[in-house]
Amino acid sequence: MKRCGLLLVFSVVIAGFFDLNQINEIRLYFDQPNWDEILDSLYSAGEKGRLIGDAVINNRRFDSVGVRYKGKSSYNPSRRKNPFNIKLDYIIAGQTIEGHGTLRLANVYKDPSFVREVLSYEIARDYMPAGRANFANIYVNDTLIGLYTNCEDVDKLFMRQHYYCDENARFKGQMKDNVPMIGWKYLGPDSVPYLDYFELESDSGWDKLIDFLDTLNNFTPYTEKVLNIDQHLWMLAFDILMVNLDAPINMAQNFYLYRDASARFNPIIWDLNENFGAFRDLIGTGQLTLSQMQQLDPFLRLNDPNYPILSKVLSNPRYRRMFVAHMKTIISDWFTNNRYQERAEEIQELIDSYVQADPNKFYTYNDFLNNITRSVGSGPLAIVGLTELMNPRVNFLLSLPEFQATAPVIEDVSCSPAQPAPNTTVDFSAQVTGSDSVFLNYRQNPALKFYSIPMFDDGQHNDGTAGDGVYGVSVNLGPGECHYYIYAENSSAGSFYPERAEHEFLILPVAGQVVINEIMADNVRTARDPNGEYEDWIELFNNNPTPVSLDGYFLSDDSLNPYQWEFPDVTIPAGWYLIVWADGEVSEPGLHASFTLNKNGEHLILIDPDGHRLDQVVFGPQTADISFGRYPNGVGSFTLMNPTFMARNDSLFGLAENRNTKPARSLLNIFPNPLVDLSVIRYNLPERSQVSLSVFDVTGRLVKTLFNGKQEAGSYERRFRLDEERLSAGVYFVRLQFKTKTSINLAEETAKLLVTK
Repeated sequence: MKRCGLLLVFSVVIAGFFDLNQINEIRLYFDQPNWDEILDSLYSAGEKGRLIGDAVINNRRFDSVGVRYKGKSSYNPSRRKNPFNIKLDYIIAGQTIEGHGTLRLANVYKDPSFVREVLSYEIARDYMPAGRANFANIYVNDTLIGLYTNCEDVDKLFMRQHYYCDENARFKGQMKDNVPMIGWKYLGPDSVPYLDYFELESDSGWDKLIDFLDTLNNFTPYTEKVLNIDQHLWMLAFDILMVNLDAPINMAQNFYLYRDASARFNPIIWDLNENFGAFRDLIGTGQLTLSQMQQLDPFLRLNDPNYPILSKVLSNPRYRRMFVAHMKTIISDWFTNNRYQERAEEIQELIDSYVQADPNKFYTYNDFLNNITRSVGSGPLAIVGLTELMNPRVNFLLSLPEFQATAPVIEDVSCSPAQPAPNTTVDFSAQVTGSDSVFLNYRQNPALKFYSIPMFDDGQHNDGTAGDGVYGVSVNLGPGECHYYIYAENSSAGSFYPERAEHEFLILPVAGQVVINEIMADNVRTARDPNGEYEDWIELFNNNPTPVSLDGYFLSDDSLNPYQWEFPDVTIPAGWYLIVWADGEVSEPGLHASFTLNKNGEHLILIDPDGHRLDQVVFGPQTADISFGRYPNGVGSFTLMNPTFMARNDSLFGLAENRNTKPARSLLNIFPNPLVDLSVIRYNLPERSQVSLSVFDVTGRLVKTLFNGKQEAGSYERRFRLDEERLSAGVYFVRLQFKTKTSINLAEETAKLLVTK
């Protein structure tokens, strides 16, 4: 059975082996003193054979790992510092680090700054699925080889985390020597010609790849059925903006393709060590000068038949407007504010002493210090400085007519009702100015694609008065939270809300009377079942003011078999919880489902006696003793949290990337508190953030959204008046959520607000 799961709008990743604040130490031990010669001979043989040795990673021992050299231009038998591919589970099945069995360690070739790859992945993760990367000091037989970049493998775990399943067709773009440069051309129905350009990494899939390329090239209007257009546009915008020519926009390599549950291929960036213009050879043109890189055409290869990866997509006017909008977002987030330089300098400060100690680095320490702002070397071998390239390049791009065109402005996006029950109609609306067309894009299964439908300003779609700039559309939603975003365009430009859509999106919780409230799919020590065993569990919650009998209800983790396990005649009290142990032990005391939860991710469904889906949750890979639950309790969207077994969900996890360090939190203060007439809610932001400030009552009902949007670093305040909100006396909660560009996590702080009369 294929397992699928959920990636929230703000993905939370537990810190550890890929935490940028940690410099890993990897020690390899080989019995053979001529280990380097053996690895060279294995590389020369080209069969990907491996040398067996042991590894000690951050003081943890891994026995019988398989090691080989990797890379093309970054590998050379005369070099002491070559890139490594280490397979931890080569001999011992299941031997992994944080679920990854393969480590990919790059030797920082052609990058005096040492930051290109790590910084590039950090930028990319804001807009598309991309690996994590940090640094590792590598020793062999206790001799230091040098400082490497440690890049997350694009493996099955990566697929489950980002695409919710791992068994579909997966390819790596890997161009063979001396073949023509092409970018996703159709080469006929036989798979043999494609062997020069693609490496199959799944059990099967050549027919799917060939069908995709046939559609892209020969049935182009149907491309969106076989290609994730939005993710593709983000990749193109990223590569072209930062002059990443060692990429599929120029070289038929350094990318992955994965076919998702919607039968679309998703391009995934890979191998970013020569980003920011370190590779200058533009196929068909030759070595680019600095000026040519600074002024590289944003619509590169628009009319080149050898590069349908670009020409077949950017020739579509709507896709072209979306592409420009995405590139402008990256520029705004990272470059016009000089954040990329600040981040590069922060990373250099972190690794400074390790670079100095690297005995086999390819450039001097002074080159390391200088390469952020200026070139190292001269002529065609010069490695351009990051700011030397990007500052003039951004000025050039923003001077172009399409980048100066006035884009629609999207504001006041809302839904009614704000917390709908399943199988009800929801009215979506947005205030949009300067637009010819507006679209709502939504989905209720995160494993599937967004559906796009037009919104109207005609006075007939719950949009107010015709022509007032308020666009609306109504959608009937089933159970499970709804992800959505807005896209608007005119003849010259397009806009997204949120700006990073569809990688980021808005969430509308859809919660019924009885809901799946919290799950624990990797229970190590949170709670024991009646037999004293740490089994996985599912918590239900009754939102009703009266008890509900679950006689005839069903739970299932198989969408093809929704009636997998039937509840006995059990009642869940009003406003209370019920635990089902997911261990397959139906004869044990207590409620035990006939299935187990898969910690790698899957689909959980709650069915009523009439066969209606009351609730569903799709979740991705889980972490031991971190649960996945609704926040606010019973009605909110799902997020990672500290377990609250048989209790209100009020302890979120994910305030910092490192669980063992105190998170840097915003300050949220309310004065006066209790609220008598007027209270001022003050908060501080450490840097520019996407912010949500809301008030909830004790049932988790949203009382008011005080702010939702982007704000710069600084102190802010919002006023909350008792007479405007007509609140009864009691306890309320003010919740501040924010996400900065330096973390992939959603930070949150909640404060109690007392109301007296």
